[in-house]
Amino acid sequence: MEDTITNQQNKNFFQKNINIVICCIFCTALWGSAFPCVKLGYELFNIGVNDTFSKILFAGGRFFLAGILVLLIATCVQKKFPKLKKEAVKSIALLGFVETTLEYVFFYIGLSYASGFKGAILNPTSTFMMVILAHFFYKDDKLTFRKSLGSIVGFLGIIIVNLNGDVGGGSSFLGEGCLIISALAFAVGSIISKEVTKIEDNPMTVTGYQLLIGGFILIAFGFIGGGRLHVTSTAAFILFLYLALLSSIAFSLWTTLFKYNPVSKVSIFNFLTPIFGTILSALILSEDVFNFRNIAALFLVCFGIYIVNKPKEKEAENN
Repeated sequence: MEDTITNQQNKNFFQKNINIVICCIFCTALWGSAFPCVKLGYELFNIGVNDTFSKILFAGGRFFLAGILVLLIATCVQKKFPKLKKEAVKSIALLGFVETTLEYVFFYIGLSYASGFKGAILNPTSTFMMVILAHFFYKDDKLTFRKSLGSIVGFLGIIIVNLNGDVGGGSSFLGEGCLIISALAFAVGSIISKEVTKIEDNPMTVTGYQLLIGGFILIAFGFIGGGRLHVTSTAAFILFLYLALLSSIAFSLWTTLFKYNPVSKVSIFNFLTPIFGTILSALILSEDVFNFRNIAALFLVCFGIYIVNKPKEKEAENN
């Protein structure tokens, strides 16, 4: 009888939080679609495999355009152009530099010196970092056995989905070191964004300006390093526009989710990003990924998310 009551309470809790779950899944699906689309973008813009600065320029242009799109949408919604509060300017500039510029500069440098397998494994470590950072920054988001277990289970899924990768080779600061710094930048940026939304109430305003600032710095860095972009077709322009649009939507939603929810309960969904990337690569790039290994990985990631978000009995009773 008690088990039946508890199950009903848990069901009610998740029904009330279904919008949050849908938004988290939607964000990670959009970011997952970026994996195959960026690959296609490199081909359409004639960016070579080792042309790191052109990749940084490509990312900068994408995020700068995404920032413009967010601010235009915010203008239509608010019926006036969103202006930053003076006290929020420095914090948003820091957010743009950390979460957009630093993350992607170190990510692309790291991928240039490390295998794709190590990149896929190390990038989601930002989820662990966010859960740990939240423990120190927020009293209502302490690290627990349940959160730790859920994070580990989810991470096992990421390892399984990449088991066919190249695990050999040594480690280096320019490779694995930069990838870890990139993951840390995303984690720290997520904490900063939650704090910034306490100053600047509108998440879209925060997202628009941080993407604009971070993207501009990436563009400058790419140009200084000798990066160049060549629009070769209409398809290249449409794909670039889609990448900017997905960034504007995903980052706006993600910032909103962090504003109103515990960091650990939202960040755990980030494990779904490489899973969606794998599935969508199969559909877009015709890669063979539908196998038992990937299905098992998806199950582990979903189970890890459930463990972290499963309410305690007291929480369920209050809901």
